[in-house]
Amino acid sequence: MSSIEINPVACSTLRANSTFHGAVIEGDVRSFTGSSLREVSGLKKRDRLVIVGGAPCQPFSKAAYWLEDGKDAAYRRDRVKGLRGRKPPPPTHVRPDERRDLVHEFWRLVRESDADGFVFENVPSIKHPRNLPLYEWFVRTAKRGGFEITEIVANAAEFGVAQTRERVFVLGSRRAKPQSPNATHALPGSISKLRRAVSAGEALSSIRFNVEYEPEVLVAGRWARHLQEVPPGWNYKAHTAWAGHPNPTFVTETRFWNFLLKLAPDRPSWTLAASPGPWTGPFHWSNRRLGTSEMAALQGFPKGYIFDGSRRERVLQVGNAVPVPLGKKMISSVLETLS
Repeated sequence: MSSIEINPVACSTLRANSTFHGAVIEGDVRSFTGSSLREVSGLKKRDRLVIVGGAPCQPFSKAAYWLEDGKDAAYRRDRVKGLRGRKPPPPTHVRPDERRDLVHEFWRLVRESDADGFVFENVPSIKHPRNLPLYEWFVRTAKRGGFEITEIVANAAEFGVAQTRERVFVLGSRRAKPQSPNATHALPGSISKLRRAVSAGEALSSIRFNVEYEPEVLVAGRWARHLQEVPPGWNYKAHTAWAGHPNPTFVTETRFWNFLLKLAPDRPSWTLAASPGPWTGPFHWSNRRLGTSEMAALQGFPKGYIFDGSRRERVLQVGNAVPVPLGKKMISSVLETLS
């Protein structure tokens, strides 16, 4: 097993956990051919190969078209002023971003290396109308390339992760159609005989967090008092007239949903952000930011997993990761078709 990663800090993290990742090659996947990919992995032409990865999610995310759309920003500013207007639809244009091209690079390596299977992962909004043509191209091309394909939209909380993180997976195998893994846990509010989803409180109960090690978790500044007044499980809307606040500061739907968002200990966490702003949640219910060891627990990383780099770099790595139990289920589904 081997891993290819372009970020040097992430490579240090992978090497610090070599038991899980094997050989680590620092480089740009665009510089590899199918044959060189097999060579650095120590595989011969007839050895079985499964490629796991996906293009960076940022150009496909909801946050991307929130930030790109000037009309939406103007609508939110008018709402703050008390003006009413029609909310504009999400933009359908695609902003140039070379990271989108890595979808093509992923398929190129699968094809050139004559891989037996693959697992492709990304955010659900890769199926948004403005991204859908690229997603459909990938699925269609893989089918034409001889792969049996299974498309899945999975919620990590349904697989034992204390986080309601949704992701799209495309599973491909040349041998047989991969099975969609069965959920092991029930989402909050659903009627099911499965075990209830793991809560944030349960996931963090065994984490011994030291504020002195990570003082950046302490909250101070403009909205610190507001955060303290937000009940667990709420966000900035606790300070709106809609929520019954006697002295509202905000108007609903004028901030991104995770502004002043606070975890509830009896529910799974919301999706963790890779590059959070100073007031982007989820925050801990004790009115501080989450430590990176706590974030790792909410992503399902094993205890003792080491993250290298500054706090900002560690948060980026944890937030960009696929929840471990969820990724394991998807990979196992492809491997079962090859056994």
